[in-house]
Amino acid sequence: MATNIKKVILIRSYIAYASMCVFALAIVAYLFKIQFVERNHWLAMAEDIGTTIQTVEPARGNIFANDYSLLATSLPIYDLRIDAKAPAFQNDELFENNIDSLALLLSQLFEDRSKAEYKRILVNVRKRGDRYYLLKRKISYPEMKQVVQFPIFRAGKYKGGLHVEEKNRREKPFDLLAERTIGYSVQGIAPVGIEGAFDKDLAGKPGKRVMQRIAGGTWIPVNDEQQIEAQNGKDIVTTLDVNIQDVAEQALLNTLIKNDAQWGTAILMEVKTGEVKAIANLTKIAEGAYTEKYNYAVGESLEPGSTFKLISMLALLEDNKAEMTDRYDTENGQKRYFANAVMYDSEPGGHGIVNLQQSFEISSNVAISKAVYEAYKSNPTQFYNHLQRLKLTQPIGLQIKGEGTPRIKHPKDKDWYGTTLPWSSIGYEVKVTPLQIATLYNAVANNGVMVKPIFVKRIEKTGKVIRSFQTEVMVQSICSKGTLANLRTMMEGVVQHGTATNLRNPNYTVAGKTGTALVADGSRGYAQKLYRSSFCGYFPATNPQYTCMVMVNGPSKGVYYGSAVAGPVFKEIADKVYSSSTHLHPELRYAINADTVLSVPQTKLAFKEELQLVYHSLGYLKQQASADIEEQGSEWAIPAIAKKQVTLQSKQLVMQTIPEVKGMGVKDAVYLLENAGLKVEVVGIGKVKQQSVLPGTRIQKGSTIKLQLGT
Repeated sequence: MATNIKKVILIRSYIAYASMCVFALAIVAYLFKIQFVERNHWLAMAEDIGTTIQTVEPARGNIFANDYSLLATSLPIYDLRIDAKAPAFQNDELFENNIDSLALLLSQLFEDRSKAEYKRILVNVRKRGDRYYLLKRKISYPEMKQVVQFPIFRAGKYKGGLHVEEKNRREKPFDLLAERTIGYSVQGIAPVGIEGAFDKDLAGKPGKRVMQRIAGGTWIPVNDEQQIEAQNGKDIVTTLDVNIQDVAEQALLNTLIKNDAQWGTAILMEVKTGEVKAIANLTKIAEGAYTEKYNYAVGESLEPGSTFKLISMLALLEDNKAEMTDRYDTENGQKRYFANAVMYDSEPGGHGIVNLQQSFEISSNVAISKAVYEAYKSNPTQFYNHLQRLKLTQPIGLQIKGEGTPRIKHPKDKDWYGTTLPWSSIGYEVKVTPLQIATLYNAVANNGVMVKPIFVKRIEKTGKVIRSFQTEVMVQSICSKGTLANLRTMMEGVVQHGTATNLRNPNYTVAGKTGTALVADGSRGYAQKLYRSSFCGYFPATNPQYTCMVMVNGPSKGVYYGSAVAGPVFKEIADKVYSSSTHLHPELRYAINADTVLSVPQTKLAFKEELQLVYHSLGYLKQQASADIEEQGSEWAIPAIAKKQVTLQSKQLVMQTIPEVKGMGVKDAVYLLENAGLKVEVVGIGKVKQQSVLPGTRIQKGSTIKLQLGT
């Protein structure tokens, strides 16, 4: 009996062991199947239900002009996606009752598909059960605000199924205005301008959020909350003045079109601070069409031509190698140097015998090259040292990206030839940027102090100043006071009786230098007769406030002298700046002499804030306690003038009767009368001389009053 029991137990053990082996083999087989046969299937499934942490891009900071006009900003754009599993799409009655209205509104808003097409798309999305269907890309903020209020979608993100993804797009509100100076920062491309130089400040810091992959490989946010908030970029406040910039670009464009030139650049700097108020760069892209493609002012290192002669004058005078009255024979307009290289004057037959001052004013290549060659031929390093000291042998080190590298030959360089010294003296065999020339001329205007050009004044964050940029002195004194006085005399002489007499005007004085350079073309040299015209100077010459450099490359209409091509651009910019700058018109604020005093501008009733602005700017407004001019509810005032001082008297208007508007400016008169409910007809120009309805007449809203204007 016992033996039988043992046999049964043994048999059962074998069976159990066999079963375990079979089970183990089954597991191994299944694992093999998963690992090798169904591997791709399970990996794909894992991917579909996976999560990841994705970057949330911050909003890039703004770039402002000096008055906070927007030069570059990041505008939000939106992608629209649909989750067909949302309750509103699952509710048959709600969906059927609203689908036609939704399709119609989408069609009317975007105007890219018909109502029927939008309805078909939405119905198919619902049938398929899409979780993150892309309905529309890159819509604007106003469009997005409308869409979220459309039927079905207005139920909200989770109930209505509309997912809105925000992105940013860089926009320049003034389009091409200073485009290359504003620049860009694009991954994989060399940074340009302010955008490139201040990329880290503008970019901000990205945030992070958890995303989940759903069927079809689409990533959706796990929840609304970002795990780490993105930190938006800082704002950049530049030195640019949009009004002057606009004038500079238009003036440059006009001369480029008129002369059918290849490209041009214009720079306006504030003398004391070095702040760049305008910088225009235009390139020809078609007949009569130009655009901003390259920043020539900053990036183009080239032979400047005769504007470089200022350095030659500085070196000669500072080293006592010559005096203003030293005389030079222009030798029939030709001077032969090494290897039969001939230096020509622009005047056929030469200018006869001229002194040093005259040679600069009339821009004699022969006279100036002779003076420099004779002075430095035994020690050319002495001349080179001046160029080095004036910071012309190295880049300025600007705040913006893209600065060109100058090329000034040293006497020990392999390409220093027998012609290098005389040719360098008149702006050939040297390469500098237009902005370097402008910086040097600005130093002459600034009593010898060379300051670095500034493009950016401040970095701000939500209105708070993070960092300010002050004027940086590059050279405390470029030369002695005596040399400086002589340089300024010669530059004023260029305009008064030299090559730029067309820039003389009765309103303000100008000092500067013209330049007309032949442009080298590789192996062809200067044979093609392509010219580069320029003018660099400052104004007013008696009290310099602004320096302006204009350069035009390749004029092709037979006119190429700097005064005729670049000069008009300088003049138009200077006229605009002078006429709009009250600090350049002391005669408006002070007595001309003890016996002659300008009268105070008079007006009658006017808008109080504007009266305050005008009279304060002209220096006539008498100091008053704020309570004296802030009568409750009054926006209007009358100026009371006594002893060349103005006191504003508030005027409370009772608008039940017609007010007297005689003597008022037309803008104020129309504003006042239209706010009273009247229709206004205006005839003539100037101030209001007559009004068709007498003052004190009871107002009948909708009636018409005619204003006769005159001077």
